[in-house]
Amino acid sequence: MRVALAQVNPTVGDIDGNAAIVAHRYADAVAAGADVVVFPELVLTGYPPEDLLLRREFLERAKSAAEKLVRETITAAATALIGAPTMTGETVFNSAIIASRGKIHAVYHKMCLPNYGVFDEKRYFAHGAKALLLDIDGTLAGVNICEDSWEPDGPHRPLCISGARLILNLSASPYHRGKAGERRKAMASVCCNGRAFFCYTNLVGGQDELVFDGGSFVLNDDGDVIASLPQFVEDMLIADLPLAANGKRRKTSRKGAAAACIVLRTLPDEKPAIPPPAVAPVLSDEDEVLKALVCGTRDYLHKNSFSKALVGVSGGIDSALTAAIAAEALGQKNLTGLVMPGPFSSRETQSDAETLCRNLGIEHHVIPINAAFDVLIRSIQPALGRRPAGITEENLQSRLRGLILMTFSNATGAMVLVTGNKSEAATGYCTLYGDTAGGFAVIKDVPKTLVWKIARRINEQAHRELIPETIIKRVPSAELRPDQKDSDSLPEYGVLDRILKAYIEDGASIAGMAAAGLPEIEVRRTLDLVDGSEYKRRLYPPGVKITPRAFGRDWRRPLTNKYRSSR
Repeated sequence: MRVALAQVNPTVGDIDGNAAIVAHRYADAVAAGADVVVFPELVLTGYPPEDLLLRREFLERAKSAAEKLVRETITAAATALIGAPTMTGETVFNSAIIASRGKIHAVYHKMCLPNYGVFDEKRYFAHGAKALLLDIDGTLAGVNICEDSWEPDGPHRPLCISGARLILNLSASPYHRGKAGERRKAMASVCCNGRAFFCYTNLVGGQDELVFDGGSFVLNDDGDVIASLPQFVEDMLIADLPLAANGKRRKTSRKGAAAACIVLRTLPDEKPAIPPPAVAPVLSDEDEVLKALVCGTRDYLHKNSFSKALVGVSGGIDSALTAAIAAEALGQKNLTGLVMPGPFSSRETQSDAETLCRNLGIEHHVIPINAAFDVLIRSIQPALGRRPAGITEENLQSRLRGLILMTFSNATGAMVLVTGNKSEAATGYCTLYGDTAGGFAVIKDVPKTLVWKIARRINEQAHRELIPETIIKRVPSAELRPDQKDSDSLPEYGVLDRILKAYIEDGASIAGMAAAGLPEIEVRRTLDLVDGSEYKRRLYPPGVKITPRAFGRDWRRPLTNKYRSSR
């Protein structure tokens, strides 16, 4: 059986554009002699459509587009599996449409609906009740949609018991660090337990805070990867699978066994020769995260009709990394850096900021804020009275920079990219309407210790200092008061990031963290900062999710909340 896995990048809500992507890839697969073409989950609407699914008009447009697509485009003998929402009366399903020769032969409804982390499918969809088996030229293949294959007792089990030699999975699996390995391990267990080959087709591209990494693959019945696509790029995998026709479906009385078997026939034409399928190289941790950030940033801006961006470049590591990612994502000509030295900025940081912009090849402007800061202080002081300088004056500098960035944004139509990292967002070490002002926070989910690693990796890839080494080695400072260091307000980042991972991602207790060797004083201090900063995070722009639990869809704490961890 020749199978094609179409790893594509749809846009949520662009139903006609997504249908055109499906049509184009189907034609390519037919030209390559594919018997089966598998598209990702909800490819026709994009994933996740969220509350668009509550609008009947949206669902009806998706239905009409699917029918037109099949009638006018899916006209060859090759069987297409297309992810789309479907309706039965008032009930909505997450479905796979099985079509060929201009007709819809069957519709499979997803049976296992995820409702954890970033997923809330039970808000929108009803559970499917019947598994589906396809008889394609005598070979039995089962249909799964994403979570169906993650559940140990999912519908893949009765399908394999019924004789399926192949599981075809339509997926929309968002990225986080290490997710690719988790997927392959989970799907390998399906192969080994069911003695079946496995085809996994995943979405690619950014959607709001989520980024889909693709990485579609084929596993043999021993669970070994025999073909795969690279992460973070659109592509199509075409592979000949050594599946002998296995005749009739086995009879079984097992509860939940395949309730439907659709017989499909492909044309016996001689197929064109294709090269052996390749296995894409596995990316390193830093390379994988970097590609996710570039992909998520590019798609967020482009899918929201922005072609240009602005970054406030301070001479610090966070703004340097954000600028480097944006330059790669959008192109050098589409990024502008604003260097905005203030009363406590050093000559070294200003010089490094300008060097960075020259290294990246981006336009930049130097706009000092000293005069504006002095005028505002003199204007406000009579009302506030004479008082020692403190956080008010520090935040005013940050807000002046935010004001200048947003002014440039209004004048040029470019989106402002926020430069804060996860360690800062977690602890509230940021200024509302200052360094949080903007439309997209590129490294919002990147811990500070990982920021340094990715910066070094960028220089390694470039074989030169795109990001000046002096920036990477500099002691972190907001430079809003004399001799300021981040460690004046926060634990050292090496300790802080370990605490944040334990608390946010692993759900560890204070006692558990202390038992793991983390200093209890710093643990309690950090948790107080995290628990007291939810109001700031709610006002933070969206950013690319790269950890298993990111602020936003993964983290839903009440704003008004007196609970604090005590043990």
